[in-house]
Amino acid sequence: MGAAALKYAEHGKHGEHREMRTPGGSGEGSGGWWGRKSTPGKVETYTRWSFHFFALIEVASIGLPLFAQVGVDTAGWMATVVTVHAALCSTTASRALDWTRGRRARPVRLMWFLGSVTALIAVVALVLRERGPGDDQVRAAASTLFVGVLSFGAGTLTLGMRGRRQVLAVVAGVVGGTLVAQLPLEVAAPAALGTAVAVLLGGGGLAFTAAFSVWLLDAVYELDEARETRARLAVAEERLRFGRDLHDVMGRNLSVIALKSELAVQLARRGRTEAVEQMIEVQRIARESQREVRDVVRGYREADLRLELAGAQGVLAAAGIECEVTGDAAGLPVEVQSALGWVVREATTNVLRHGDAGRCVVGVRVAGGRVVLTVENDGVKVAEGGGGTVGSGDDDGGGGKGGSGLVGLRERLTSVGGELEAGAVDGERFRVVATVPLPSATGTGSGAS
Repeated sequence: MGAAALKYAEHGKHGEHREMRTPGGSGEGSGGWWGRKSTPGKVETYTRWSFHFFALIEVASIGLPLFAQVGVDTAGWMATVVTVHAALCSTTASRALDWTRGRRARPVRLMWFLGSVTALIAVVALVLRERGPGDDQVRAAASTLFVGVLSFGAGTLTLGMRGRRQVLAVVAGVVGGTLVAQLPLEVAAPAALGTAVAVLLGGGGLAFTAAFSVWLLDAVYELDEARETRARLAVAEERLRFGRDLHDVMGRNLSVIALKSELAVQLARRGRTEAVEQMIEVQRIARESQREVRDVVRGYREADLRLELAGAQGVLAAAGIECEVTGDAAGLPVEVQSALGWVVREATTNVLRHGDAGRCVVGVRVAGGRVVLTVENDGVKVAEGGGGTVGSGDDDGGGGKGGSGLVGLRERLTSVGGELEAGAVDGERFRVVATVPLPSATGTGSGAS
């Protein structure tokens, strides 16, 4: 996986990249209020406001046409009833969605209150249709009110239900109640059946919409959690690999140091000069171990760029980010590969932490005696005009090269005559471009293409 996974683990959990803040601390990202939201957050906001919009649809489709059908007085109180019912449906939908996300208790009392109000309005509308003093237009308006209120009420109540059986029970109860309520009024069978079918289509359609919306919202959150879990597993795997490498480096050397130190003690007690030679050897092995440990901790500083590209592709794929690598790093000088390897590591960390990327493209090419490495990703969430970070680690690896952010990367590239450019592109993508000149002996014909 490469050092990017370890640095990613040091910088924080995968979910921390969901909402970034600018260097000034204002919390305003380049995408604004909507851009700072995670993908599940956007889906939840869309779902929530869709059900609020349903309240407007209820008022617009049932309440407002009343003024064109009946007199102002009758239309006034009927429209007021529809508006109150729509507001109650909107409030219940909001509380029910909070319950589905585990943010509050199930709004049982509010659901019962909505059901009671819906039933009361439906009964009044039904009585007005069958026994009211009005003309045909009043009866038609009352019928519309009856069907509409029951449909929107049933659709909203299903948001507070779990499982298909409960949803079907709500729809079946509303349709059955429609038929039963018409029996005392001696409504003709064809008319009663037609009204029940209308309620079934309207209420069933809205109930299906509500149930599907909740299922989709839950699925998006579960997928996001699975993505974070995959990223954590990738980091855990990298930590295990790091532990194995450290054990391999130190295990043998420490055993040799212990044996030679014990031998030197025995020789010194006997007054033999070979003890000095043994201690000199212990000193040499200790220094060699120190160098090897430093290399391991630094993530193999003299890295093979091809391995770093493969590691970056692996860790991004584990985090659910599509990564495309173009070009080939074969034949590049060791110092060039090492410098560009650091850029790949830190840019990969940046993609994992500082955005909501779905795709990342890494390209390596040789042009005009210079090696150009480009790392570009979508899902930019923070305005980065040079003050942002590609990777915010502070470890200098013991090499005295500074940190591993933009400043640290520029220092590393400067040591080999290279340059670094980083910034947002079109407000939607972030691009890092590292340019390193090839030694004159290398020429322009070797390396990547």
